[in-house]
Amino acid sequence: MRIFRRETPELDKVREVEGEIREFVRRENSRLRRCPEPDDSDLIANNINSLLQQVAGTSVQQVDRLIAELQGLREKLSTEGARLEREVVKYATLSEAAMQSTKILAESMTRWSSEGQQLTGF
Repeated sequence: MRIFRRETPELDKVREVEGEIREFVRRENSRLRRCPEPDDSDLIANNINSLLQQVAGTSVQQVDRLIAELQGLREKLSTEGARLEREVVKYATLSEAAMQSTKILAESMTRWSSEGQQLTGF
């Protein structure tokens, strides 16, 4: 059962390289079974070594690229977190100022209402 399996171009590339390795090993294995020649062992070893270096190099490059990408995302998240924190502080300050202004207005209106009632006698 596959749950949350993410297909990526990197994964496709890894699968392709794995297939090439399998095919190479099958060809060399069948050729060696038929008629192994002493001079071919160095050639086979060099081919396998070359293929493994290519695969390892590709994998290392992919990991390095992913690490760099993740570091960039981490920096972006950190920057966005700091920005949001500043925005929340600004909002809290503005909200507090609005509450104080509302309180002052309410007190002033209550005072004016009381003074108006005293003057008119109601």
